Amino acid sequence: MTLLAFAAPVAALWTVAVVTPGPNFLAAARIAAGRDRRAGLAAVGGIGAGTLLWGLAGCFGVRGLFALAPWLYAAIKLLGAVYLIAIGMRVIVASFGRAGAAPVLPSQRAAAVTGFLTSISNPKTALFVAALFAAILPRDAPLAVGLAAATEMVAISLAWYSLVVCLLSTRAASAAYLRGRRWVDRGAGALFSAFGARLLLNRT
Repeated sequence: MTLLAFAAPVAALWTVAVVTPGPNFLAAARIAAGRDRRAGLAAVGGIGAGTLLWGLAGCFGVRGLFALAPWLYAAIKLLGAVYLIAIGMRVIVASFGRAGAAPVLPSQRAAAVTGFLTSISNPKTALFVAALFAAILPRDAPLAVGLAAATEMVAISLAWYSLVVCLLSTRAASAAYLRGRRWVDRGAGALFSAFGARLLLNRT
């Protein structure tokens, strides 16, 4: 089979996974609307780095590693859940501060770190990627094919979240966010915490 035969299904499945709203979308959208486009794109860069990490993990068989060391999966799952809940509570608490208070993430560097940590906080992404690779790539596929698939995933993630950032960092979107910032942040914080709680309580 040609590289194109692998690229098409990887692109289709990963696009569906990426455009489905989740923690990555929430982080990119909130930073773009609440800060500016540069900070939003920095967050996208962090998300892309996290996607690359999971893509490489899938390429090198992280599912088998989790099967051999289930404690590792449990540890990553616990840390991811704690991170999502912590950032959710932090956003909620900050929303009760005085009007005009400094944003929780004032710098591009902090936005990039948030994007990266949000991206790698869910080990189920690794299992999805591993299942995707196992279903599409044969065992004897060259390493270059797996690396190309991981690169494709990163490109799709960067393209989608950059579009989200560009749309939500417009003046109209930013003004709307600022008008309802307290309630938007509380809603975002609740969703982050819900994602973390679901990850923590899910037994699989």
